[in-house]
Amino acid sequence: MAVINTSGRRKTAVARIYMSAGAGNITVNGRDYKEYFPTGTLQYVVTQSLQLTNAMGKYDIKVNLDGGGVQGQAEALRLAISKAMCEIDPANRLILKPQGLLSRDPRMVERKKPGRPKARKRFQFSKR
Repeated sequence: MAVINTSGRRKTAVARIYMSAGAGNITVNGRDYKEYFPTGTLQYVVTQSLQLTNAMGKYDIKVNLDGGGVQGQAEALRLAISKAMCEIDPANRLILKPQGLLSRDPRMVERKKPGRPKARKRFQFSKR
């Protein structure tokens, strides 16, 4: 199996992955994914598409993560792994698509407006 290269995005996080056949090692920015994502919830998000397609322990994944916070990075990584699983076997698409793992979440932070402290918040109104 050749190396499969895909990317995933969420908010401002970008995940670039290189997936190849192996023992199931997931390396994120040179560290193990369990060390990089310490909470069980984030570890579940990262491995969700692998669990659904029964591919845990079959592929080595090398990940370059950039930008965003840990939640956005985990979800960007999940999208990249889901795309790679579809490249390996198109039948995986039928498993992952109903779960919503193949769509990029378009929600982004709204920009700050001039004359306001945040995007929608206003300064306190003073009548007198």
